[in-house]
Amino acid sequence: MPNPFGNRRYNSYSEYFRKTFGTRVQKVSIDAGFTCPNRDGTKGTGGCTYCNNDAFNPSYCTPEKSITLQIEQGIEFHRVRYRRAKNFLAYFQVFSNTYAELELLKKMYDEALSCPGVTGLVIGTRPDCIDDAKLEYFSQLAEKYYIIIEYGIESCYDETLARINRGHTYEESADAIRKTAAYGLHTGAHLIFGLPGESHEQMMAEAAIVSELQLSTIKFHQLQIIKGTKMAYDYRKTLEQFELFTKDEYIDFVIRFTERLNPAIVIERFTSEAPPRLQAGPTFGNIRSTKMQILIEEEMERRDTWQGKYAASKPHN
Repeated sequence: MPNPFGNRRYNSYSEYFRKTFGTRVQKVSIDAGFTCPNRDGTKGTGGCTYCNNDAFNPSYCTPEKSITLQIEQGIEFHRVRYRRAKNFLAYFQVFSNTYAELELLKKMYDEALSCPGVTGLVIGTRPDCIDDAKLEYFSQLAEKYYIIIEYGIESCYDETLARINRGHTYEESADAIRKTAAYGLHTGAHLIFGLPGESHEQMMAEAAIVSELQLSTIKFHQLQIIKGTKMAYDYRKTLEQFELFTKDEYIDFVIRFTERLNPAIVIERFTSEAPPRLQAGPTFGNIRSTKMQILIEEEMERRDTWQGKYAASKPHN
């Protein structure tokens, strides 16, 4: 079976955007002041044990500013780095961005879409914060704009989800993704590798599990121990519960995972990074995510392997 991706070894996000939009499109993060049901007492308190949104929130992104101002400052920020970027997606990123009444959500999303240069929405949320009325609204928006709903799966194992205080099951994630796809919407997912209690074999088995979902895109994230989180406290107290990846271990693992992943699913990223000042555990050193992507691609080339080489499921697109 030959590599189906030509010069690339996987179904890449940049190529996906090029085919979808015909040009570079940049995401602009927004903090709209949402919370989560495992933070406000509805399903729990404290949020996910690993979560500190300061670890990925851009400096311009704060709920004290209007959505319009955040987008304007975000576009200006990105145009300095990416001069060719002319089209932007408003990325509602922080916490659960469908966790509100529909009328309030409509005001927020309509404000974002009214900003010059914004051609769509990326909405990060949880599977227990979506319903048919919201999906119907998004499907109407999708007739004119690019809309993708990204769900935090994090793990396919309920024991792990309970341990990290997610407040939902894997089946809830799978059901939300199925419903979202049934409305004709793009769907995204997020997985964390290295969560406490999970073996490498369990994590590798998730490739076949998520390959059965109607996913448009997926993000991978090596577990990072972030200051100010319950997980950082647990890490200091019980180091033996954590088996964090080294750089070489992670490159090997994520390549073997990719080999088993449905080739129709677009890989948005292989790793993530948090500011060094917020790191409370071992990291990949000073290696940025962009460099890790290069190292992963070079190793895939050396191994002459590609996404889906050993996938059990057939492409769903």
